[in-house]
Amino acid sequence: MFRQRPLTTSIMSTMSSRGSTTLRPITNRVSSPIFKSLNSRGITTSPTLRSSSIKDSTRSKSSTSSASIQRPKLGSAFFLSHHRPSPFGLSSTSSLLGRRAFSIPPKSFTLKYPFLSLLTRLVLSSVLGIFVLTSVILFHDAFTYSERHVDRVPCNPLSLEPRRGGKKNLPLLEVNLDDEEDDGKRSMKGKPRLVVIGGGWGAVALIQSLPPQAYNVTLISPQTYFAFTPLLPSACVGTVEVRSLVEPLRKLIARVRGHYLMGSAMDLDMAERLVEVEVPKDGGEGTMRCYVPYDKLVIAIGSTTNNHGVKGLEHCYQLKTVPDAQNIRRKVMANLELAALPTTTPAERKRLLSFVVCGGGPTGVEFAAELADMMAEDVLKYYPKLLANEVKVTVIQSRDHILNTYSEKISQYAEKRFARNDVDVVINARVQEVQQDKVVISIKDPKDKDAKAKTEEIEAGFVLWSTGIAMQPFTKRLVEILPNQYHSKAVEVDNYLRVEGAPLGTVYALGDAATVHTNLVNDLYSLWDKFDVNKDNTIDYEEWQEMVKYIKKKYPLASKYLGKIKDMFDEYDKDKDQKLTLNEVAEMFINLTTKATSYPATAQVASQQGKYLGAMFSKLAKQRNTLEANGIKDLDDETYHHPFEYMHLGSLAYIGNSAVFDYEGWSLAGGLLAMYAWRSIYWSEQTSMRTRMLLMLDWVKRGIFGRDLSKF
Repeated sequence: MFRQRPLTTSIMSTMSSRGSTTLRPITNRVSSPIFKSLNSRGITTSPTLRSSSIKDSTRSKSSTSSASIQRPKLGSAFFLSHHRPSPFGLSSTSSLLGRRAFSIPPKSFTLKYPFLSLLTRLVLSSVLGIFVLTSVILFHDAFTYSERHVDRVPCNPLSLEPRRGGKKNLPLLEVNLDDEEDDGKRSMKGKPRLVVIGGGWGAVALIQSLPPQAYNVTLISPQTYFAFTPLLPSACVGTVEVRSLVEPLRKLIARVRGHYLMGSAMDLDMAERLVEVEVPKDGGEGTMRCYVPYDKLVIAIGSTTNNHGVKGLEHCYQLKTVPDAQNIRRKVMANLELAALPTTTPAERKRLLSFVVCGGGPTGVEFAAELADMMAEDVLKYYPKLLANEVKVTVIQSRDHILNTYSEKISQYAEKRFARNDVDVVINARVQEVQQDKVVISIKDPKDKDAKAKTEEIEAGFVLWSTGIAMQPFTKRLVEILPNQYHSKAVEVDNYLRVEGAPLGTVYALGDAATVHTNLVNDLYSLWDKFDVNKDNTIDYEEWQEMVKYIKKKYPLASKYLGKIKDMFDEYDKDKDQKLTLNEVAEMFINLTTKATSYPATAQVASQQGKYLGAMFSKLAKQRNTLEANGIKDLDDETYHHPFEYMHLGSLAYIGNSAVFDYEGWSLAGGLLAMYAWRSIYWSEQTSMRTRMLLMLDWVKRGIFGRDLSKF
């Protein structure tokens, strides 16, 4: 509405209207009466503005025509360097409009009470934020909860009445119920069938690494969810809720337009490429079997707990799945409530409050730490104090230290922490038998190896068995039907995760269900024939160099033990003739096989293997049309992809309001800072933002209100 001219233009135009005047430099500004008058008012002036003011004053006295013109007077604020002048002599546009700036609380109140003003603004901002958030939620709900009617859904008749086939004449699940329901699902017709057995870390990592619409994916698992297993010990005592640790498999597989089938794999027909699956029927009361065809099969069913031939394991609890954590929580809370009854005898109360953990690995140690924390923080507050004095937590470990796969510094720190928290650690002990009310162990003196082990009994109201892994029934069946499978705990795979003995490019295994083949002795003759180029029944240094390059590429596990090529060659060249005989190479391979242990059975390994297979299958899918045009169905993975290489990212463990971290000999053990680092890493590894949000809320609730001590 109002145009404001620049200061210099306004002054110059005013001067032009009054006549031409020559500006002279001011030599004595302080002595000038005008400047004295301005300075007495506290106004600072610049030379240019002072000169203009002097000339205005001179011309106002000498010019009679200008006396009749009413010119706006320049206020004192005009001469301030930080104030932008107004051609109307006003301090601001708001003053011109007769309005003052709106402020909550008023400016006078803010100047008088700054703290109350800040507090008022925070409260009003919070109220406004809650109002906006509530409005967004209501707006979302208004468009979310609507009535939808689905009618005339297209469906393939074979999905309703599957045809029978295979060696056992079982129903063939060639078509799914939703294959024809939309264009996206119809576009998957004709894509290679990728069947994934299992819903753990390896399977989920594989699915998340696949590109959409590259494969017709079917996931088979008896559980409908993926569980974040490292935090299951926390769920056993109410630190977090099990709902915060699970993500539905159907949500995860929807990204690749895949299918979920609730069932368990029972057998495999590799000739016709059929997986025999047992699925529930009659409302879950019975079961039936069917076939699922595949082009590529990935076995990621994990493992079960190793019983080591110990009797009475039916009295123990295990911690591998979400139902296991729920059962443990019920048992712990039931023991506490029974012990709090006045009718319970002192002897029975002592037994009920004795918790025994068999196994000093990460799972056993973290459960013992969580249990001890709950007893010290929540049971002491809400239960009779007598119970806190009677609670006893015992960890039984067969080795010299708990957490023996970590560095010795970490093990010693964990043992000292447990001693401070009244957790008993029994080392060099083996469980002989588990009875309903006690655990029988044998303890051996490490200093006297010839001494006979002494037998002790520990009263137990609860026993957790967490010692080693063993094969699932389907893995056992796979080992039985395949040749050259001798491992007792997992199916052997090569460095491309292909199951040895199965047709190349069709069957893969990963995670706890697989172990990478590292026995170089079995490949001795094939390597000898391949690199004995001159056929003189010896390997010279040049041939040895080529052999080492091949071993490093095909056997990454053994590559780090090869060391310096020349030094190893000289070490096993017994007769110093610069050649290696077959016996000398065999001795070398035996030593390498002894050193090269398999990958640890951890979620970290399974996740990396799943991502590796996802990247390999994605690379193959990009060339599918070219391969089909050339009649190539099963391409050798070695021709287009590299072997699997595991990158260890460190090991974590929670040991009671503190945590430990171990990475390649570098270790960190601390209190709350380490615990928050442990939480941050596990929080970042969640599969979705939903579980991250729930997990964060659980930790906040536990910090404010304590653990949930109810029993369901």
